[in-house]
Amino acid sequence: MKRNLIITALLGCVTIVLGAFGAHALKDILSLSELKSFETGVRYQMYHVIVLLFVNTYSGFSIKSKNIISYLLFLGILFFSGSIYAISFGVSAKNIWFVTPLGGLLFILGWLKIVKSFYKKE
Repeated sequence: MKRNLIITALLGCVTIVLGAFGAHALKDILSLSELKSFETGVRYQMYHVIVLLFVNTYSGFSIKSKNIISYLLFLGILFFSGSIYAISFGVSAKNIWFVTPLGGLLFILGWLKIVKSFYKKE
Protein backbone atom coordinates (compact mmCIF):
# COMPACT_ATOMS: atom_id res chain seq x y z
CA MET A 1 0.00 0.00 0.00
CA LYS A 2 2.83 2.40 0.80
CA ARG A 3 4.20 1.80 -2.72
CA ASN A 4 0.78 2.62 -4.20
CA LEU A 5 0.67 5.90 -2.28
CA ILE A 6 4.19 6.84 -3.38
CA ILE A 7 3.33 6.16 -7.03
CA THR A 8 0.07 8.08 -6.62
CA ALA A 9 1.85 11.10 -5.13
CA LEU A 10 4.40 11.05 -7.94
CA LEU A 11 1.60 10.86 -10.52
CA GLY A 12 -0.06 13.83 -8.80
CA CYS A 13 3.17 15.81 -9.06
CA VAL A 14 3.56 14.86 -12.73
CA THR A 15 -0.04 15.92 -13.33
CA ILE A 16 0.65 19.40 -11.98
CA VAL A 17 3.83 19.71 -14.03
CA LEU A 18 2.07 18.58 -17.21
CA GLY A 19 -0.87 20.90 -16.55
CA ALA A 20 1.44 23.87 -16.11
CA PHE A 21 3.46 22.83 -19.15
CA GLY A 22 0.30 22.62 -21.22
CA ALA A 23 -1.04 25.94 -19.99
CA HIS A 24 2.17 27.85 -20.60
CA ALA A 25 4.64 26.15 -22.93
CA LEU A 26 2.23 24.37 -25.26
CA LYS A 27 -0.34 27.09 -25.85
CA ASP A 28 1.78 28.59 -28.64
CA ILE A 29 2.81 25.21 -30.10
CA LEU A 30 -0.37 23.14 -30.21
CA SER A 31 -3.57 23.92 -32.03
CA LEU A 32 -6.64 24.65 -29.90
CA SER A 33 -7.95 21.13 -30.61
CA GLU A 34 -4.62 19.51 -29.67
CA LEU A 35 -4.41 21.61 -26.51
CA LYS A 36 -7.94 20.56 -25.50
CA SER A 37 -6.96 16.90 -25.99
CA PHE A 38 -3.83 17.41 -23.88
CA GLU A 39 -5.95 19.03 -21.16
CA THR A 40 -8.30 16.03 -21.26
CA GLY A 41 -5.35 13.74 -20.56
CA VAL A 42 -4.27 15.92 -17.63
CA ARG A 43 -7.81 16.14 -16.26
CA TYR A 44 -8.41 12.37 -16.37
CA GLN A 45 -5.02 11.77 -14.81
CA MET A 46 -5.84 14.08 -11.89
CA TYR A 47 -9.29 12.56 -11.39
CA HIS A 48 -7.76 9.14 -11.05
CA VAL A 49 -4.91 10.32 -8.81
CA ILE A 50 -7.55 11.63 -6.40
CA VAL A 51 -9.42 8.32 -6.58
CA LEU A 52 -6.16 6.44 -5.95
CA LEU A 53 -5.52 8.53 -2.83
CA PHE A 54 -8.96 7.64 -1.55
CA VAL A 55 -8.69 3.94 -2.40
CA ASN A 56 -5.27 3.51 -0.81
CA THR A 57 -6.18 5.30 2.41
CA TYR A 58 -9.66 3.78 2.81
CA SER A 59 -9.61 1.13 5.52
CA GLY A 60 -12.66 -0.69 4.17
CA PHE A 61 -10.78 -2.31 1.27
CA SER A 62 -8.41 -5.23 1.59
CA ILE A 63 -4.78 -4.84 0.55
CA LYS A 64 -5.48 -7.16 -2.40
CA SER A 65 -8.38 -4.97 -3.58
CA LYS A 66 -6.32 -1.81 -3.17
CA ASN A 67 -3.53 -3.33 -5.25
CA ILE A 68 -5.86 -4.52 -8.03
CA ILE A 69 -7.63 -1.16 -8.21
CA SER A 70 -4.31 0.71 -8.11
CA TYR A 71 -2.77 -1.34 -10.92
CA LEU A 72 -5.86 -0.94 -13.09
CA LEU A 73 -5.92 2.83 -12.57
CA PHE A 74 -2.12 3.22 -12.90
CA LEU A 75 -2.26 1.41 -16.23
CA GLY A 76 -5.36 3.38 -17.22
CA ILE A 77 -3.46 6.63 -16.63
CA LEU A 78 -0.46 5.34 -18.54
CA PHE A 79 -2.46 4.16 -21.54
CA PHE A 80 -5.25 6.76 -21.65
CA SER A 81 -3.47 9.95 -20.64
CA GLY A 82 -0.08 8.76 -21.89
CA SER A 83 -1.38 8.10 -25.38
CA ILE A 84 -3.06 11.51 -25.50
CA TYR A 85 0.23 13.13 -24.46
CA ALA A 86 2.10 11.13 -27.10
CA ILE A 87 -0.34 12.16 -29.82
CA SER A 88 -0.05 15.79 -28.69
CA PHE A 89 3.73 15.57 -29.08
CA GLY A 90 3.56 14.23 -32.60
CA VAL A 91 3.14 10.46 -32.41
CA SER A 92 0.71 9.48 -35.15
CA ALA A 93 -2.70 8.53 -33.80
CA LYS A 94 -2.81 5.88 -36.52
CA ASN A 95 0.09 4.10 -34.82
CA ILE A 96 -1.43 4.03 -31.33
CA TRP A 97 -5.17 4.31 -31.97
CA PHE A 98 -5.94 1.31 -29.73
CA VAL A 99 -4.05 2.56 -26.67
CA THR A 100 -6.45 5.33 -25.60
CA PRO A 101 -9.56 3.11 -25.53
CA LEU A 102 -7.56 0.40 -23.76
CA GLY A 103 -6.74 2.97 -21.07
CA GLY A 104 -10.42 3.87 -20.87
CA LEU A 105 -11.29 0.20 -20.46
CA LEU A 106 -8.76 -0.10 -17.63
CA PHE A 107 -10.38 2.91 -15.93
CA ILE A 108 -13.79 1.24 -16.26
CA LEU A 109 -12.44 -2.03 -14.83
CA GLY A 110 -10.86 -0.12 -11.94
CA TRP A 111 -14.16 1.57 -11.15
CA LEU A 112 -16.03 -1.74 -11.39
CA LYS A 113 -13.53 -3.26 -8.94
CA ILE A 114 -14.24 -0.33 -6.60
CA VAL A 115 -17.97 -1.09 -6.87
CA LYS A 116 -17.33 -4.78 -6.17
CA SER A 117 -15.10 -3.92 -3.20
CA PHE A 118 -17.76 -1.67 -1.68
CA TYR A 119 -20.42 -4.28 -2.30
CA LYS A 120 -18.42 -7.11 -0.76
CA LYS A 121 -16.74 -4.85 1.81
CA GLU A 122 -13.41 -6.55 0.99
